[in-house]
Amino acid sequence: MTSPETPRYRVCPSPIGDIVIVEREGSLVTVHPFDGPVYAEVARLSMWLRAAVQQHPESETGVISDTIVQLEEYFAGDREGFDLPLDWSTVQGFTRDALQAVCEIPYGETAGYGEVAIAAGSPRAARAVGTACAHTPFSIVVPVHRVVRSDGSLGEYGGHPEVKKYLIDLERGTSA
Repeated sequence: MTSPETPRYRVCPSPIGDIVIVEREGSLVTVHPFDGPVYAEVARLSMWLRAAVQQHPESETGVISDTIVQLEEYFAGDREGFDLPLDWSTVQGFTRDALQAVCEIPYGETAGYGEVAIAAGSPRAARAVGTACAHTPFSIVVPVHRVVRSDGSLGEYGGHPEVKKYLIDLERGTSA
């Protein structure tokens, strides 16, 4: 039996690979694609959260189920934004400011790291924006894939630039 504060997870298959969704107390703690076996990812998340992450029953409704539905709608091209409760407690300082600024980038558009730094209130912090994007706990839901280099090139996306290209193409209606 789990208590309400016990983090719980489910894995959602997607066109970009498996996505792990973790909630605690009715808010999302993390949503991100992962490589490797699920048990290793759950162990990593348990260490990060300092709590045993338990599997969320598929029969239960709530924020995880809502997230899966919204991700499916997004990948089908039927959703441009997410309406989900995010637990920002693991994101501090400028990283939080940068990620919240990223949320303002419109669907189908991109912004440079420098532009996001300005929007986050630190015009000289373009590199820090890159670090914030690389370490977001909320991939896709917080659209860090919309942040590009100053020359317009895509850059990395957790070591998977093809995923970043897929997401941008999806939003622009140019995906295959």
